[in-house]
Amino acid sequence: MTQAQMTSDYEQARARLLRKRKFRGDVVAYLVINAFLVGLWAVWGFGSFWPGWVLAIWGVLLLLDGWDAYFRHDVTEDDIQREMHRTR
Repeated sequence: MTQAQMTSDYEQARARLLRKRKFRGDVVAYLVINAFLVGLWAVWGFGSFWPGWVLAIWGVLLLLDGWDAYFRHDVTEDDIQREMHRTR
């Protein structure tokens, strides 16, 4: 493995760790802010559950971000080689 490949692997691993750390922070923000919104809804008299819109929309976006952080992988040299052989 060359120095350039090691640096590239290092940078990719670092980027993955940063995405995971950001995702965990986003989950905490989601929980705290939505708990606050549900609390406001309760204090204002339990009318129509308007925090549900925020919970649902932000939740879907958070799921997509989680997928990106934990399940999507970077394109590797092996992936490229497999694709090249597949198209021949």
